[in-house]
Amino acid sequence: MSLRERSSVEASGPWAADWGYVRALRVGDRIEVSGTLAIGPDGQVAFPGDAYRQTRFVLEVISNALDELGATMGDVVRTRAFLRDVDDWREVGRAHLEVFSGLAKPVSSCVGGAELLDPRLVVEVEAEAIVPATE
Repeated sequence: MSLRERSSVEASGPWAADWGYVRALRVGDRIEVSGTLAIGPDGQVAFPGDAYRQTRFVLEVISNALDELGATMGDVVRTRAFLRDVDDWREVGRAHLEVFSGLAKPVSSCVGGAELLDPRLVVEVEAEAIVPATE
């Protein structure tokens, strides 16, 4: 895949059509995953207010998007977590550690005090991955 070729995974959240973005985009050996919230296929908030379960849900969405683009969570080199309440960092960190257990751990940032799009949402996660370019 050349740097001019792009592969993407469509976003399905309720704001995707209004905002104009994709869930994940692969260009060459790099994959960028948009900020991902705990929104189920039905457009509803999954696990309202539960930082641990929302983080596990979000990381699963990210994993599925990476898989569609030929990558795995083991290819992730960076994550960024945005928390409504910084006190949720332990639960978000616990979920993050579980998902990356046994894999090369990515670099990561965690920012508290984020105003997310719905008060029932408590965490948003972005990811970056690097994988060998396909021919």
